[in-house]
Amino acid sequence: MTARGPQVARKFSPGEEVDFAIVGSGAAGGVLARELSVAGFRVVVLEQGPHLHEQDFQHNEYRTLFRGALTNDWTLQPTTFRASEQDKATAKPALLYGRVVGGGTVHFTANYWRFHEIDFIERSKRGAVAGADLVDWPITYADLEPYYTKVEWEIGVSGQAGASPFDPPRSKPYPLPPLPIKSTGAIFEKAALKLGWHPFPAPIAILSRNYRDRAGCVHCGYCEFFGCEMGAKSSTLATVIPEAMRTGRCEIRSESYVNEIRTNAAGRATGVAYFDKQKRENFQKAKAVIVCANGAETPRLLLLSKSAQFPDGLANSSGLVGRHLMFNGGASAFATFEHPLNEYKSQVVTRVVHDFYELDPKLGFCGGGGLDMRFDQMPILFALNSLPPGAPEWGAEFKNQVAQNFTRTAYVFCHSTSMPVPANSISLDPDVKDAWGLPGARVTYKDHPDDLKTSQYLLDRAKELLDASPAIRKWSEPPREQQFGIHLLGTCRMGNEPNTSVINSDHRAHDVPNLFLCDGSSFVTSGRGQPTMTIQALAFRAADRITRLAKRGELGSMALPSRS
Repeated sequence: MTARGPQVARKFSPGEEVDFAIVGSGAAGGVLARELSVAGFRVVVLEQGPHLHEQDFQHNEYRTLFRGALTNDWTLQPTTFRASEQDKATAKPALLYGRVVGGGTVHFTANYWRFHEIDFIERSKRGAVAGADLVDWPITYADLEPYYTKVEWEIGVSGQAGASPFDPPRSKPYPLPPLPIKSTGAIFEKAALKLGWHPFPAPIAILSRNYRDRAGCVHCGYCEFFGCEMGAKSSTLATVIPEAMRTGRCEIRSESYVNEIRTNAAGRATGVAYFDKQKRENFQKAKAVIVCANGAETPRLLLLSKSAQFPDGLANSSGLVGRHLMFNGGASAFATFEHPLNEYKSQVVTRVVHDFYELDPKLGFCGGGGLDMRFDQMPILFALNSLPPGAPEWGAEFKNQVAQNFTRTAYVFCHSTSMPVPANSISLDPDVKDAWGLPGARVTYKDHPDDLKTSQYLLDRAKELLDASPAIRKWSEPPREQQFGIHLLGTCRMGNEPNTSVINSDHRAHDVPNLFLCDGSSFVTSGRGQPTMTIQALAFRAADRITRLAKRGELGSMALPSRS
């Protein structure tokens, strides 16, 4: 099945009971929409953002980055932040996520690392971590491996199997070769080899050549933060969503802001209430509900869906909805070089190091991560944030510095773990409301000490790498407490026991038999910094489990026409 071809604009009436209402159209929601509609089910996907297409995307830094063309608008959906539950939260931007059909996959960098075996069994292997609720996943890497492979081949991932000695086992090679190496990749690779490390071609969800009737990358440089005008970035918008629509059984209902999952006296979900573009409230009936709204909006929706039957929020008998929020850690070491690198061209990353994916316990802290080298700044953002320390902030010399350094700057980025701390959470703010009159998301977050130690360790390795490179000037800042999240993980964790988790290994809510959650909220641990590949592998696996439950009649009587 290819990603192009005619699409069917199927429309269901909100009063018409469909088989599945899916909240969110991003990494997981798009996959589940395709898999379930292809399996013969009637599906409505409700997405709070607009349905844009390739011709709608622009190389416009101001509109895209500073006006949030593809992401949540904090003036409409304000967030608050506090470092602990004892603090009073203050209003500030604290979360970023895709608000468009395709979700974050439209504007993401497209790094597509698989998790390794350690990510699923870190508690068993490393033991307890004071101040964290570190537990094993109820599934293993081996359980998920076939679905990692399915992601790579179904959406199109470019890479080189076996290039890293630290890679976990795989059943098939990548469907596409790596994208061409860039200046930063060549500098990074040479310096890493000098240090005895093992750089390898970055796995990227961008097509290195034509694939499934989609065009390969043209190296325009507008990858991170931007929508792909060629369809070469393997977003759900460019891949599985068109396939879902072509079945004639899937409606993508954009600009639909879901505010409640409703239940009946038997404790089963009956559908979702939502506001349309004109802020009129509607109700879509469904035999089962799947929430894929991201690791912040999914728990927020469950907490908004409280009732007399579920006074603490839907699916929250454990009290864990919104808990264990993880952002992933990060730190950066910058450098300038004598000659132009011209890193504004092509995709962001071409080489990665995983030598530090699993750190030695003798270091005295738990964690790990990976390194890459990149320059992902557009001109305005670069001028505001990325000049060397001491550079003038205005005038002719400021302009000279921008002109000189824009093509000569790069940095080593450190991707790392976050410990699952119970107090780190998404909750409902008692005072701040969104544009629809609903409580805004309140973020409570403080990095675990091991997270900061891991980031510092990786930052030291990044500086070591720059010392081995031809950089002419280097600088960095020590890791700081995070107050802003993009990777939104862990807030409705998966597990076998209802009192210690929100969903089971089938992504089914322990408390509500026809409610499923699948996105970053499902995570038990954070991985080492690149969650989207795992979110999609979980979604393909969840689709298999949900289809089996439906065909056994456990989700009620559902329409199952012959597959077409």
